[in-house]
Amino acid sequence: MNPISLNSYRSLPESMFTPDIPVATRDPQLLILNDGLLKEYGVADTWFRSGEGLGILSGNAINNENPPIAMAYAGHQFGQRVPLLGDGRAHMLGQMPTANGAVDIQLKGSGRTAFSRGGDGRATLASVLREHIVSEAMAGLGIAATRSLAVIETGDTVHRDSPERGGILARTARSHIRVGSFQYAADKLGDDAVQALADHVIEQHFPEIATEKNGYAHLLLTVGESQARLIAQWMLAGFIHGVMNTDNMSIVGETIDFGPCAFMDEFNANKAFSSIDRRGRYAWAKQPGIGLWNLTRFAETLLPLLSGDSDTAVRIAETQLATFMPAFQAAFYGSLREKLGLTDQSELNKEFADMTLALMEQHAIDMTVFFDTLTRVAGSELDEALLELFGDRAAAQQWLTQWHDLKADDADTAQRMRLVNPVIIARNHRVEEALRAATVSNDLKPLMRLTIALRDPFHYTAGNADLRTPPLPEERVRATFCGT
Repeated sequence: MNPISLNSYRSLPESMFTPDIPVATRDPQLLILNDGLLKEYGVADTWFRSGEGLGILSGNAINNENPPIAMAYAGHQFGQRVPLLGDGRAHMLGQMPTANGAVDIQLKGSGRTAFSRGGDGRATLASVLREHIVSEAMAGLGIAATRSLAVIETGDTVHRDSPERGGILARTARSHIRVGSFQYAADKLGDDAVQALADHVIEQHFPEIATEKNGYAHLLLTVGESQARLIAQWMLAGFIHGVMNTDNMSIVGETIDFGPCAFMDEFNANKAFSSIDRRGRYAWAKQPGIGLWNLTRFAETLLPLLSGDSDTAVRIAETQLATFMPAFQAAFYGSLREKLGLTDQSELNKEFADMTLALMEQHAIDMTVFFDTLTRVAGSELDEALLELFGDRAAAQQWLTQWHDLKADDADTAQRMRLVNPVIIARNHRVEEALRAATVSNDLKPLMRLTIALRDPFHYTAGNADLRTPPLPEERVRATFCGT
């Protein structure tokens, strides 16, 4: 029986979505099924491995009792308002009940929709596999994200700069509603639609605020707090989203859309990877500011719901927005202190944390290697393991002496640090290496090996030692692409 049995989005105003049928594929093959995710959900894999399941996930069959839709939304892309975007290459199949609540299942790369704007609606297999790798890496790090449920190779050729193999990703999410969804409702449909959308989000995802005196103000506060925590987690993993447009900001605080995203190697606060982010709008250090900018666009759509008096509505919105940066700072520095093994919450520790980042940047130290090595030094290894990362050992020794004075002095310090300092991240050169093997050599083994390691990134084994190492100069990835 098809487990995708719900479709809560059909309760929204009709203009928020359009019925849309995926385009059939020539010779679909189930390349990857995320058995571990299905186990988390408490859902059997039987249907997904069946002919019926493959037919639905590849677009070659339709569940007439719960037909797919494409969702409408707008957005600010690199600061420029775009009044209509929508799912141009994605189809929402509906929701699947799980042990943790219902989750969306959406197909990406499943063909043209009413929102395709001239595109073919397809995805390359490489881009689909990239999202699979990175979403699994985020989950392994404990960072909220959409998840890859299945990867289907379509048997079709997708034409980009050159002919490429086609793929479809079946991904799950708590919700696919974005800030851009509210912008579309406000611009195109009016206050009643915004209220219907807000009520839907509260009912489905934040029922605890339904009884609040001003639930819409609490919705703004709740969304802001979840985004603040999420961005802090991104940054301390060295993650750069790459396209933090309002249409890529999930209303439930999940990382969504893994196009030109990347994890930093050597620390650089101004680092940006996306080939289309030519001015560094979404660089590592700018992500909190962009998060607040996006949240402000969300607040603008809610103003009519916050109060019938426009001045009062603005004051309420400003009050809620004012909590974002303190929430981010608390999450960021609280977690950074954990990564450094510090327990004291004093201003001195905040200054020391800032000094640590400045030192890493000044000496171009690999972020993951630094914290991994520091964790080992907090345990049984000698200081030399950290000092040898630096060309200027004197500066490193001065920092290390101060760290020894500030760090928590108990037997469990290294163990606590290991819980937040990964050994392995989805390094760009390893991701590209795995994608080349999968799409050029038809060899999935490197990709599966990398993905398995990323699901347990805090655990070192001799078998994954090569996945820890930063890239050689000739292996360095300097720009990432949407690749869709």
